[in-house]
Amino acid sequence: MNIKVDPDWWKTMFDEVYLLTDARSVCDEKITRREVDVICELLPVRLDHKILDLCGGHGRHSFELCARGFTKCTVLDHSQYLIDFARGRAAECNYPMDFICSDARNTELPSESFDYVLIMGNSLGYIQDPAADSQILAESFRVLNSGGWLLVDITDGTAVKTSFNSNAWHEIGGDTVICRQREIQENTIHPREMVLSKQKGLIRDQTYAIRLYNSQNLKALLEKAGFKRVKVLNDFSPHRSKGDYGFMNRRMIATGQKL
Repeated sequence: MNIKVDPDWWKTMFDEVYLLTDARSVCDEKITRREVDVICELLPVRLDHKILDLCGGHGRHSFELCARGFTKCTVLDHSQYLIDFARGRAAECNYPMDFICSDARNTELPSESFDYVLIMGNSLGYIQDPAADSQILAESFRVLNSGGWLLVDITDGTAVKTSFNSNAWHEIGGDTVICRQREIQENTIHPREMVLSKQKGLIRDQTYAIRLYNSQNLKALLEKAGFKRVKVLNDFSPHRSKGDYGFMNRRMIATGQKL
């Protein structure tokens, strides 16, 4: 087996189908609340702090923060679909949030304009060039105020390799089936994802690639970007039941401060 991947897969995959295939993790409010609980436990965040939800998708963490009284959340993501989806929901909820569709490597945001940058939900390792993740972290460092904090939540590469499963599938409702076939090539996992409707047939047949990190090289990546007091929490999972959640149940969280 040799799964071929378009290096630009991440530019088109995050749409309405993504919200369906990953709904067990990214559309479950209980999961999001547990993740935000960890943010609030690990960071000295106040209600008036400026928070950048970088690679924030449809803004689920910022919505939960707003529900808790945080008033200065900005969601930035490359997917126009997810940004539009989030903007519409924010209007319905009357939440004071800002939304930006941009590249996390070059946000064009002013330097030293946020107190916290959050990179949640395994949003590093998508771009084929390994330097891209360093660029994202360098950009995070640039937009942070002095004394500000970064929090990164990504898949635990060591845990993935230890319990690797090459095939997985699950059903959504009574109609949709998600099938994933995977292989590991060095430090990158290559899945092929097929989304099937029992009524309509094939919805999506997509390959993608995610670079894996362990706690040591994640810590080194943050330190290279200039962050100090870096700590990595291993073995984090917001899921309370066992299962294959596309590695969203095998996570680690790193924090670092701009001094």
